[in-house]
Amino acid sequence: MIPDIVAIIVIALLAIAAALAVVRVVVGPTGGDRAVAGDLIFFGFIGFVAIFGLMFAIDAVLDIILVAAILGFLSVLSLARLLQGKQR
Repeated sequence: MIPDIVAIIVIALLAIAAALAVVRVVVGPTGGDRAVAGDLIFFGFIGFVAIFGLMFAIDAVLDIILVAAILGFLSVLSLARLLQGKQR
């Protein structure tokens, strides 16, 4: 378990990062900007899950985080391939 004040600070910082990423999704001039911001939102969500897992001492959270991180990485690769125009 982590101290409550540390969890609150981390959750606040993750919320600020997610809010700024949402702004980038809305304002972003290119598809690449929107993709990177969406990826930041996804990994911020993984951070929220990790913090709540540490706060409540849930053992299965590590497995969920690992699977989500792998899926997030694969989605970034496929999105980069799509934005590149399927060139190698």
